[in-house]
Amino acid sequence: MSASEEILDVVDEQDRVIGQAPRGEVYARGLIHRCVFIRVRDAEGRIFVHRRTPTKLVFPSLYDMFVGGVVGAGESYDEAALREAEEELGVSGLPRPEPVARFLYDSGGVAGKWWSAVYEVRCELPVDPQVEEVAWHGFLTDEELAARLPGAAGAWEWVPDGLAAYGLLAQAESPAARDARPAGRSPGR
Repeated sequence: MSASEEILDVVDEQDRVIGQAPRGEVYARGLIHRCVFIRVRDAEGRIFVHRRTPTKLVFPSLYDMFVGGVVGAGESYDEAALREAEEELGVSGLPRPEPVARFLYDSGGVAGKWWSAVYEVRCELPVDPQVEEVAWHGFLTDEELAARLPGAAGAWEWVPDGLAAYGLLAQAESPAARDARPAGRSPGR
């Protein structure tokens, strides 16, 4: 089955399932669906960054600081996060990714809107990324990543939904946000 034939749950603005359709139809009609984003850090705390292959249906050849993808029909966000992380990193036995936040992303007409569940996981296993998904990869420190974000002299072209998720995490991790949260409460929960 090709990626465009994969069946997805179609959801409404409140993230309730209202139907199912093939991914190609979901994108073509701009239907709301579900995606997962997993920020992966290695044992040294560096972030997994990659460039998408030119054959991707959405945002081909752009850089991303998350692994992830669409949530299949009937699949939970948590199940999709673990599946997508293991598939894209080419590992098995990864710890279950921890949910961090959820938001509705609007692609501005590129492929509609999608509910985006953001996760984090530490991967201490050697990675062997899927060649169908990942054209290049590396682990970057937070500073190296910041030097490649929009506005920096060495900026790369990033997937816009990943930038939105990155901004959400950066805002949630800011000292002001941490100080404003009740003790023991994580962002997005």
